[in-house]
Amino acid sequence: MNTYDLVIIGGGPAGLSAAAAAKENGITDILILERDRELGGILNQCIHNGFGLHTFKEELTGPEYAARFIEKVKDLQIAYKLNTMVMDISPDKKVTAMNRTDGMFTIQAKAVILAMGCRERARGALNIPGYRPAGIFSAGTAQRLVNIEGYMPGKEVVILGSGDIGLIMARRMTLEGAKVKVVAELMPYSGGLKRNIVQCLNDFDIPLKLSHTVVDIEGKQRVEAVTIAQVDSDRKPIPGTEERYTCDTLLLSCGLIPENELSRNAGVRLNPVTSGPVVNDRLETSTSGIFACGNVLHVHDLVDYVSEEAATAGKNAARYIKEGEPASDRTVEILATGGVRYTVPCSIRPDDMADTLTVRFRVGAVYKNCAIAVYFDDERISKKKRPVMAPGEMEEIRLRKETLGAYPHLSRITIKIEEA
Repeated sequence: MNTYDLVIIGGGPAGLSAAAAAKENGITDILILERDRELGGILNQCIHNGFGLHTFKEELTGPEYAARFIEKVKDLQIAYKLNTMVMDISPDKKVTAMNRTDGMFTIQAKAVILAMGCRERARGALNIPGYRPAGIFSAGTAQRLVNIEGYMPGKEVVILGSGDIGLIMARRMTLEGAKVKVVAELMPYSGGLKRNIVQCLNDFDIPLKLSHTVVDIEGKQRVEAVTIAQVDSDRKPIPGTEERYTCDTLLLSCGLIPENELSRNAGVRLNPVTSGPVVNDRLETSTSGIFACGNVLHVHDLVDYVSEEAATAGKNAARYIKEGEPASDRTVEILATGGVRYTVPCSIRPDDMADTLTVRFRVGAVYKNCAIAVYFDDERISKKKRPVMAPGEMEEIRLRKETLGAYPHLSRITIKIEEA
């Protein structure tokens, strides 16, 4: 059995950033396991710009952003295996994987970082009525076909779901000559960034219909038409509101799900809201020595935040390898309530935390003229006004170790939305 200090599952932006941070913090024996044929993850098919504004202070495409971290990993001489599928991770950090060259093999790691990313919600999970003709794609599959494989999925397109990938593909398909007839969104708000709604829909006069869903798909061999209808407050179609669009392609952009089958096998506790692991301020999961970062932890809106979070995971994994678990086990829970859906992390060890901790979260609805309030037990310690907050954009607060030090008996931190 091979042994490594640190094994990182996934060679996308999270895995690459975590590996570089661990190496820079004194860990030399690192292995990245990536199931694709190249490093870079999903960024390789994201040829639009808008990446790197926070990390590099310039606007890059997805492949350009990934290339900078790939170069860094290679310059640091970090080992990686491509075309390698991880089959299992045990609670004692034995990683079982396989590829064509090595067959099936097992690695004993001192620490593991989960960076597997996320997958798209498939049609089977959406309960859309109609036949099963050709021409139905997830938005990410269509993106790969157009940007990497060089195939055009169709010429007349309807998109269900207004997640960022769906919005970006509305623009991409239009630029390639297709006619995007409508983007339908089940919720009363878009799931994507405001800038993508403006740049990808408004700039191309593509209609966005909120509180709408697909109620019928016509065609047996190939999609011929799609019918959408308005939904009520229970998300049930309203009779008489149907609109029929002739088309040959239906793209689905109905949410992303963190890839956590391996995490379950490792005994990692998952958050029912995010479908990702429950982590503390070190981004360590409920299984000692197993850390998580990036979209496998919770779905991010900006890759810059993925890289920042992954660097924290890499740094803390390096510290765990060198020092083990911290001596103090005093834990403060972070509670999400009053419109806040979840927080990452879910708990803090104040005696051991960094000087400044970023807590990220998403809200459950659109809020205007409101404020993010932070309570230490029952005492409100901050209130930050916000003109608007939406589920499609991540929010954050920063906690300082110095502030927590003034509350030696603190048991919980509560984050909620209040009136401004």
